[in-house]
Amino acid sequence: MQPSRDIQGLLDIMAALRQPETGCPWDIVQTFETIKPYTIEEAYEVADAIERGDMHDLCDELGDLLLQVVFHARMAEEAGEFAFGDVVDAVTRKMIRRHPHVFDRSGADTPEAVKLQWDTIKQAERRERAERRAKRGLPPETEPGFLGSVQRSLPALVEALKLQERAAKVGFDWSEPEPILDKIEEEVGELREALRHGDRKKVSDEFGDLIFAVVNIGRHTDADPEMALRGTNAKFRRRFAHIETELQAAGQTLEAATLERMEDLWQAAKAIERQLG
Repeated sequence: MQPSRDIQGLLDIMAALRQPETGCPWDIVQTFETIKPYTIEEAYEVADAIERGDMHDLCDELGDLLLQVVFHARMAEEAGEFAFGDVVDAVTRKMIRRHPHVFDRSGADTPEAVKLQWDTIKQAERRERAERRAKRGLPPETEPGFLGSVQRSLPALVEALKLQERAAKVGFDWSEPEPILDKIEEEVGELREALRHGDRKKVSDEFGDLIFAVVNIGRHTDADPEMALRGTNAKFRRRFAHIETELQAAGQTLEAATLERMEDLWQAAKAIERQLG
């Protein structure tokens, strides 16, 4: 087996890894469920490489993500469901169907018209999928109701964003960001009240309401909540690393440092970031 730029080489490698008699013991016993977490993890690692601007890592991580697609397709082929070629065929058909303004020269010549056209096509696709599932005796893919198309399996922040976007399509939305800030302050007050009463379930409920409102302000300001939080996580890492480095230089440890000392170093890290722009 040799490295290759041809996708067939990767398909052959996966087939060899899954070969019951001569394959890899770990790969052989994997299922869709056991591989699913790795698929999600690889998607996040692609996002991380993009955020860091590391094109070498991005190339590697895209390869890892592609491997996940190949892995799932191979297991499906073994089960007699579909093969990698069917995956490629499905997505190419979908892209051609969803871009008639490119491949069929429809009249959609503005971003707004393309978006409207895209939504119409997706509605037709959902109807077709529902018919196929019904013929196979499978339960409906989505829940009933207007929000049923938003999958519960999405990460919670993404699900919140999708629910809000969906509701906004029928006008259930704020017209500007300012009232949402008032809503956030209201939720903070309710969280304070729950904390005073010591009701853990109520605290959890109010905390969720606060996060949902914060997601909404992000949506209205074009700040993706997932990406914004990842940026803050990276900032926290940088500033905490500064604390650790400075303590080590002074012969101190994190465990022995006082909160006041760490806060001083945190503020110093913020000052350095401001100077660097």
